[in-house]
Amino acid sequence: MSETKVLLGLIQDHLDEFCVARKSDFEQISPDLIPVVDYTRDLLQGGKRFRALFCYWSWVGALAGADVRQTESQREASAEAMVGITAALEMFHAAALVHDDLLDQSDTRRGAPSVHKRFEALHSASGWAGSPERFGVAGSVLVGDLMLGWSSEIFGNALLQAPEPSIETACRTEFSKMRVEVMAGQYLDVLEENAANTRPVDEAVGRANRVILYKTAKYSIEAPMLIGAAFAGASPSLLRGLSAFGIPLGMAFQLRDDILGVFGDPAITGKPAGDDLREGKRTVLVALTRESLTSSVGAIFDEMLSSRNLTGEQISFLQQTIIGSGALAKSERMIEELADESLNALESLEIDDRAKIELRELALKVINRQA
Repeated sequence: MSETKVLLGLIQDHLDEFCVARKSDFEQISPDLIPVVDYTRDLLQGGKRFRALFCYWSWVGALAGADVRQTESQREASAEAMVGITAALEMFHAAALVHDDLLDQSDTRRGAPSVHKRFEALHSASGWAGSPERFGVAGSVLVGDLMLGWSSEIFGNALLQAPEPSIETACRTEFSKMRVEVMAGQYLDVLEENAANTRPVDEAVGRANRVILYKTAKYSIEAPMLIGAAFAGASPSLLRGLSAFGIPLGMAFQLRDDILGVFGDPAITGKPAGDDLREGKRTVLVALTRESLTSSVGAIFDEMLSSRNLTGEQISFLQQTIIGSGALAKSERMIEELADESLNALESLEIDDRAKIELRELALKVINRQA
């Protein structure tokens, strides 16, 4: 079995064991809390685990040339700690998905009901008083908040095995920065969905790029790698090199996601066709489209994108408008250029050869993914 498959199994075991322990704790408080843990555990099953894998292989890659030399016993303890660190990243990501689905009013996640819809269904099936929708909002906010706390708990426990205090401090700094930056990016995303019609169209691409830099590129690729490398005691120059690899890759990752959100196959993505259009997402793809349209057609495009209640015919119209504007082709070219920039930066990194190969394979999966 490959090292990656072993790691993924260990991460899943760690998360499962954590949820089992928390479920036992919650059962002692009240059986009414069981759905909170069950919905959490269900969301933690599977997924791409990109963040965990970028973190782990950056750690492997940085070990040999790290400023801090570790003994064999320290490396063994660090390897065990990496399972906890990567599991914490996955818990954090799941929390972000819970909140993201609520903010976007997205009803599905990986082909199943999103957490707020599950709480709505629980309310309806139980015949409780009040609004199922409001209960769904409340439940998902609290579950997401709880998962954020749990991610910090898992991360903190893992860092107890850090080889030395400076490494622990460096990891905590990167983890804290990641949490702040993704929340900043999320707010800018929500703001753009609501304020885009009042802002200059010729600045829309720049605003959308800022959103994906902080909401996705740094959070999904750069931050996990910096955390992993920091845990190996990586030098500042290597951390800068990983950023040069990770940021363009993360930008390409989100541009691909934007395309899938409009044109993806629901059977593969687990999301309805044109879901980003229904949610009114102001992506780079949309911004590129919008800046090419005349004022009259642009006004119609904006009105439809803001309705949040699109018919299949309207979605098809928007999709064809995006294609006809050349925005889809531009986005594909941007992905190709960013991919080249990222892979060239990876080749220049002085890291373990095995880790470089794994990081390259991960990068290609990110660039060419279909879901």
